[in-house]
Amino acid sequence: MSELQRLSCSEKAWKIKEYHRGIKQFCGVERCQARTGKAQKNHILLSLRAFLRIERFCFRKGITWFEAKLRIVREAVRTYLKYPKYLLTA
Repeated sequence: MSELQRLSCSEKAWKIKEYHRGIKQFCGVERCQARTGKAQKNHILLSLRAFLRIERFCFRKGITWFEAKLRIVREAVRTYLKYPKYLLTA
């Protein structure tokens, strides 16, 4: 294997590692608590879908995964505070 081929393979391997880290860290693919195979498969597929949507959003906006997740959380909190579904009463 030439040095150029090794570098190419190394870059591809790094991208794969980034992908796996992102789907675990931002979409919770490893946190499935379902017992049945169908439910586990659904969880994995929905995690993949969420990851692809985050990735597309990041690409369009030119931001990182961390910034995208923070925007999602901030918007959810802002919406909840504006229209609370549950009120804590004493």
